[in-house]
Amino acid sequence: MEIQGLKVLDRPAKPRTVGVTWCIDDGAPVDWFRDIIRSYHRLIDGVKFGWGTALVTDHLDAKVAACQQYRVDYCFGGTLFEAYWLQHRLDAFFQLLETYRCPVVEISDGTVHLSAKDRRHVIRDFKAHLRVFTEVGSKNPEESRHWTAEDWVRRITEDRESGSDMVILEARESGTIGLYLPSGEIRTDVATGILASSLDPRWLMFEAPQKAQQVYWIHRIGPGVNLSNIPLNGSVNLETLRLGLRSDTLDLLSQPSSLFAQG
Repeated sequence: MEIQGLKVLDRPAKPRTVGVTWCIDDGAPVDWFRDIIRSYHRLIDGVKFGWGTALVTDHLDAKVAACQQYRVDYCFGGTLFEAYWLQHRLDAFFQLLETYRCPVVEISDGTVHLSAKDRRHVIRDFKAHLRVFTEVGSKNPEESRHWTAEDWVRRITEDRESGSDMVILEARESGTIGLYLPSGEIRTDVATGILASSLDPRWLMFEAPQKAQQVYWIHRIGPGVNLSNIPLNGSVNLETLRLGLRSDTLDLLSQPSSLFAQG
């Protein structure tokens, strides 16, 4: 791809199915949120209203309207699904999704426990109405550190077989759990195992709120890697990393242009 006479890494235009960037809203002021979406909607594929913030955010309807106006997808955090599940009120949760015309639902069990059977049924039930993103990984630090690469691959595979459109790999908004150590460093044993499996990165989305994490996945997978939990004001910085326009990924400009890393 070429921009202003400079060859950069390949980057598909929206609507994209690979190389997607999902930002996280942790309760940003509504005018600032609207300005971010208006200014950078070309770079943002979706916004997650994090955890349970959707229920306490004033002017949520205005934020949703901004996403709709600029064709940015949006969903509520998986923890909100878990709260409704915990109280056996999924009908009310579905009504909430309909009220705000959510194009995507996120299903997770990072805090509560869903049996494999329940998780499969929930995925299939919601799949009949909207796109389903599932999240794999525990938010419990003690449990999370015991997950092996084989555990991740098995759970991802089960979700895909149940109908998940995209499987999100857990890191929380801090990037200090799941795929990562408490320091934010990559769990290389897990990452290597996942990438060595037969899983297709086109339907995996890696939570990567920290720049070093974004750089790692771009180097390992390519600019076509799907990344989420990006701060609202971080889409421009991430785009420069994807294109090879920051020092961290400038070396990729000397390689053949491709959405995915070779070999």
